[in-house]
Amino acid sequence: LLALPVRGSEGLYMVHGPPSFAESTAFRRDSGRSCKAVAFSRDGSLFAWCNGDRVSIADVTSAELLRSFDLPKAVCLEFSPQNNILATWQAYATAKDGTAGVPNLQLHDVKTGKCLKSFIQKKMQGWCPCWADDESICARNVNNEVHFFENNNFNTIANKLHLQKVNDFVLSPGAQPTKVAVYVPGSRGAPSFVRLYQYPNFGGPQSALANKSFFKADKVTMLWNKKATAVLVIASTEVDKTGASYYGEQTLHYIATNGESAVVQLPKNGPIYDVVWNPNSVEFCAVYGFMPAKATVFNLKCDPVFDFGTGPRNAAYYSPQGHILVLAGFGNLRGQMEVWDVKNYKLISKPVASDSTYFAWCPDGEHMVTATCAPRLRVSNGYKVWHYTGSLLHTYEVPPSEEMWQVCWQPVLDGVFPAKAVRYQAVPSELPPAEPKPAQAYRPPALRNKPATSSKLHEDEPPQNMKPQSGSSEKPLSKTALKNQKKHEAKKAAKQEAKADTTQESTQSLAPQSTPRRAVPAVTSGDPEVDKKIKNLKKKLKAIEQLKEQAAAGKQLEKNQLEKIQKETALLQELEDLELGL
Repeated sequence: LLALPVRGSEGLYMVHGPPSFAESTAFRRDSGRSCKAVAFSRDGSLFAWCNGDRVSIADVTSAELLRSFDLPKAVCLEFSPQNNILATWQAYATAKDGTAGVPNLQLHDVKTGKCLKSFIQKKMQGWCPCWADDESICARNVNNEVHFFENNNFNTIANKLHLQKVNDFVLSPGAQPTKVAVYVPGSRGAPSFVRLYQYPNFGGPQSALANKSFFKADKVTMLWNKKATAVLVIASTEVDKTGASYYGEQTLHYIATNGESAVVQLPKNGPIYDVVWNPNSVEFCAVYGFMPAKATVFNLKCDPVFDFGTGPRNAAYYSPQGHILVLAGFGNLRGQMEVWDVKNYKLISKPVASDSTYFAWCPDGEHMVTATCAPRLRVSNGYKVWHYTGSLLHTYEVPPSEEMWQVCWQPVLDGVFPAKAVRYQAVPSELPPAEPKPAQAYRPPALRNKPATSSKLHEDEPPQNMKPQSGSSEKPLSKTALKNQKKHEAKKAAKQEAKADTTQESTQSLAPQSTPRRAVPAVTSGDPEVDKKIKNLKKKLKAIEQLKEQAAAGKQLEKNQLEKIQKETALLQELEDLELGL
C-alpha cells in the first residue's frame, strides 16, 4: 500500500492509499502544530520530517525511527537520489554585531548521522544542491558560477562552470554522461541565453552541445525530458510592454542536445500557463493563450500533434506511465478537469474538484489526489482521492478551526507500476459523485423577474477530433500560416470588390442617364405631411424587423430595443389608417 502523509495544524500523520484510506497505526502521529517540512527519498523507502524541535528519519515500511538531528529551525529537507545524504536548510541569520552568520545548509550522512559539510546559502530559492541520479556528481550555484563535487566529496571542488553570470542551472536526469543546462540573463543590450554542456566539457562556447539566445527574458524555467535529449525553456518577462496581459510575456523555446533549437509557435496569443513533457520524451503538452486557454500536444519537431480546443484550464499533468493526460483549471478557476486517453486522444472523464490548490498523480497511474491547502486557501481545507475514470473514492475535510498545509504521495521507482489498459467505465465507489455547487450568474435587478436567456462571453473551441467533418483532417495552423491565409483572403476580397465596381460602372454608362428604364411611379397622397409620416413609419417597421432577426439569431437585446418591438402592432395599425385615408 502506498502512503499519503498529511501535514497541518492537526499534526503530521500517515494515511494508507487506496483501497483502505485508514490512518497508519505503525507511524505514530506527531501532534505538534509546527511541523515545517516533510520529504520522501526517491524510492519511497525513507521519510524525513521536521517538527520544530528535531529532524527525524524513519523507515516507511517498518515505521522504525532510524536517525534524529537536533535542528529545530530547519524548514527544508531533501534526500539525495541514492539515499546517502539528507540536505537540510534553515533561514540564514547574521550575528548581532553584523559579522557573517553560521552556515545554514547542512549535508548529513544518512547511515552514520555525521554532518559531511556545511555551506552558507542565503536564498531559499535553489537552496538544495543537485545530484546526478547515480550521485557521481553534485552541483551548486555559488556567486554566479556552478561548482561541481564528485562522489560526495564536498571538501574538493572537482570542476567549475564559469560564465559571465550564471543565474540558474539544471542537471539532466538518467544515466551518465550528465548534461547541464545553464541560463545566463542578458545585460546591456546583449540577449539572454541557455546553453547545454556535457560534464565535464566546459571549455568555452565551442564546447557547448547547443546554444539558444533570446531577448524578452527576466526569468526562465528549464525542463529536461526523461531521456535527457532535449530541454524546453519557458522565458518570461515581468511586464508585458504591449499592456495586453498583467502576467508579463512568455515564449517557449525547444533546445536539443544535438544542437537543434526552435521557437515553439503557439497558435493563440496570451500567457503560457503550463508546459509538461510526456514521460515517453517524444511529446510535450502546452497550456496557453488568453482564457479560455488552448492546450496542444507537440512533437520533437515542434509541430502540433493534437489540439484540445479551448476551455477553463491552466495546468496539465501526465500520468507517470504517460498513457493519460489531465488538463485542469485550478487556483482562480473552478477546478474542472478533463482526463484524456493519450494514445487515442479520447476523453475519459470530466470530474470537478472545486477550490483545489494541489494535484498529484499516484505512482500507480490509476489514482490522483486533489487538495485545498492553507495558506493559499484557509477555508474548506482537505483532500480527495479520485480514480481517473471520474469516481471519487475518498474525501477528508479538516475541522473548521484547523488547517491542512500539505499532502503528497509516497514515491516509487520507475517500472514498479507498469501501464495498464485504459478503461472508460467509471470504477465503483461508495461515495456519491462530487457535484459542484451550481454558480448563479449575477442578474441586474431589472432582469430578475424575466425569463433567463443564456449569453456566453465566448464559445469554447472543441478538440480537433470533435470539430465538424469538413475541417477534421486539417492540422492546426501556425501563426505564420494564419497570417498568410488572412492576407490571401483580404487580397481575394479586394479583387472581387474591384471587379464588382468596374461592372457596375460599365452598366451605368451603358444606360442613358436621363431616362431610367421602367421606373416604378411612387404612390403619393398629394399631401407632403402624410407622405412624410408614411415614410417614417415604414423606416421604423424595417428597424423592428432587423431587431427581430437579431433576437432570433440569439443576440441579447437591450431594454429600449425590446420596447421598440412591442410597439410594432400599433405602428402597423397607424400605417394602415394613413394608407386607407389616401
